[in-house]
Amino acid sequence: MRQRKAAGRTATGKGEAIANLMLEVAQFFFRIRAVGQRTGLITSWGGGAFGFVRSLALIGPLTVPQIAQMRPTSRQRMQRLADELAAEGLVEFIDNPRHRRSKLVRLTRKGDARYRELSARFLAIASTMGAELSEADIRKTAEIVRQLSEEVKGRGDA
Repeated sequence: MRQRKAAGRTATGKGEAIANLMLEVAQFFFRIRAVGQRTGLITSWGGGAFGFVRSLALIGPLTVPQIAQMRPTSRQRMQRLADELAAEGLVEFIDNPRHRRSKLVRLTRKGDARYRELSARFLAIASTMGAELSEADIRKTAEIVRQLSEEVKGRGDA
């Protein structure tokens, strides 16, 4: 009986700790978004655009459905974003050798330059933060958040 009570308290304590972490991450997100809007990292086409072009820069050309699968959003939202980025000259649609109708989206030279500029600005901002934190603690925290994010994603898929 004592073990069960202790396990319940531990689970509750752990659950409360995860809940607090989730709320802190959410609050951090909103603060990051505000900084992004002030510094131009988040533009009129939104914060999703940076992630969109980042995926193309890191992975290479992708279809809109592939990009949507990588995010908690709809294919339609990613299609609108791809169209907006194409209108800005940051991405272009190219033929997909694996599928006749589903075009690939790839960065243009202008898009790659914009991505590199925004990445440098983002890194400059990030480099001014966390002076009292060790790199190991930051990397461990990022890994914990990634693991929890994957678990939440798995629950959403079920």
